[in-house]
Amino acid sequence: MRILRKIDNHIEEWILVFLLAVSLTSITLQIFMRFIFDNSLSWSEELARYCFIWLIYIGIAYGVKLSRHITLDVVYDLVPDTLKKAFQLLSNLLVGAFALIVIYNSYFLIDQLASFGQTSAAMRLNMVYVYLSVPIGMALTIIRLIQNTIYIIKNGISDLMEDKGGIM
Repeated sequence: MRILRKIDNHIEEWILVFLLAVSLTSITLQIFMRFIFDNSLSWSEELARYCFIWLIYIGIAYGVKLSRHITLDVVYDLVPDTLKKAFQLLSNLLVGAFALIVIYNSYFLIDQLASFGQTSAAMRLNMVYVYLSVPIGMALTIIRLIQNTIYIIKNGISDLMEDKGGIM
């Protein structure tokens, strides 16, 4: 059970750190090859780009997990806590609906890419793996929204902000 809790608490962080490390290593290697050996790698920029794409979609889920998404602070600070709770629940519902729509539409795109068999130029990587970042990132976002919604209903909005260190 401790392992599952640790995975739940840190999975996005681990993935983000790994993707950032791979991306930075790839870019650094490319710079080194260009300026030291006067030769460039064909695959390094492409790898960094695809890591960055994955990083963005996993980062959305991480932002939702920490409740650090964009809010209108002026209005939010003026309303009582009960209305803040309603605003947060409505926000979670809208973001969740958006994520479901994105997942639904990405299915058709990925299905089409799979039937074409498109590969990337330098690494010959099937583009399905790049585009899978969208539904996987949005699915993680939905999971985090559900967790935040349950927490808000049980404990209230102020407890969520204190526990996660978020800023509304």
